[in-house]
Amino acid sequence: MLCSLTWPLQLGTVPTSPITEAAAPLSLCARKPHVPADRLVAEMVPPPRFDAVRFDTYVPDPQQPSQVEAVKVLSDFASGLGGAHAAGGGKRRWFSRTPKNAAPAAPRGVYLDGGYGVGKTHLLASLWHATPAEPALKAFGTFVELTNLVGALGFQQTVRTLSGHRLLCIDEFELDDPGDTVLVSTLLGKLVDAGVALAATSNTLPGKLGEGRFAAADFLREIQGLSAHFRPLRIDGEDYRHRGLPEAPPPYSDEQVTKAAYATEDASLDDFPQLLEHLARVHPSRYGALTDGVRAVCLTDVQPVPDQSTALRLVVLADRLYDREVPVLASGLPFDRLFSDEMLNGGYRKKYFRAISRLTALARDAKALVAQ
Repeated sequence: MLCSLTWPLQLGTVPTSPITEAAAPLSLCARKPHVPADRLVAEMVPPPRFDAVRFDTYVPDPQQPSQVEAVKVLSDFASGLGGAHAAGGGKRRWFSRTPKNAAPAAPRGVYLDGGYGVGKTHLLASLWHATPAEPALKAFGTFVELTNLVGALGFQQTVRTLSGHRLLCIDEFELDDPGDTVLVSTLLGKLVDAGVALAATSNTLPGKLGEGRFAAADFLREIQGLSAHFRPLRIDGEDYRHRGLPEAPPPYSDEQVTKAAYATEDASLDDFPQLLEHLARVHPSRYGALTDGVRAVCLTDVQPVPDQSTALRLVVLADRLYDREVPVLASGLPFDRLFSDEMLNGGYRKKYFRAISRLTALARDAKALVAQ
């Protein structure tokens, strides 16, 4: 099936008036990236969007005291992670083993729970930056990226690789099936035993993981075990992406999207239904590599996502585009109509609302492409 490079002729959308062409648009459909396992490990750092964030660049909502409290707790947490790793000698571990007859140790991690756009990832990345350790001793990735790492390296090698770290940060911590529940529970338990500190973000409290997605009672022991590793920190507030900002721009025409793709250097141009089909042929661990070098994503004919498997793949792509601050210009339906009511009311609803929020923010960023 042909991808975007032939569409302007098919759609009759090549502008008749001269425009400044940087080059023919790229096509995500034409890409089949290969990602070596060592790249997956090396890239476990905060995404480019969060390179420069720090605790002092986080702007708490004055109406939400929990946001101020989170900054203080995480700053103290980072300060406590100094010194040698548990496997090293000399200095006392931040999480030392509890002596016999001593009081139980405090939770071995922090868990940031809150709605969309309250700055959880900003705070998690700030914790990573503030932790006094070399980047090679700190890991930062999404829950999906962590499970993909296990798939690439194998469980035992993942344990060996991450056990030497001072800190593991897990963004968007979600359990979508029983297999992931057992896998992550076991992995984190071994890392905690090795002295690795944990920090995570999610839209669900640790004790509620898995609710609405599978028979949580069957995995209650694993879910409660995960919960015991974390001190939950609730962060209240409204989505900052909507604070005082205009509504998301309406979709553009096919001609506007195509013209912008041809006028924007390193932009991609793809038909949305074809892109969804292509995502099924690329492992989600490669979606970041799929967008390497892409400065803008242009999509024609956005339609409702046909099924849940496709929808979950689109969520991962939306996360990677948001991490990389890649604007998204689209024709067809607006992004808040991507997912059916059944999806938005189902077990994965939080993922879908996150994707809508992030794609809407990227659509705002894309307005300048049409004006150029």
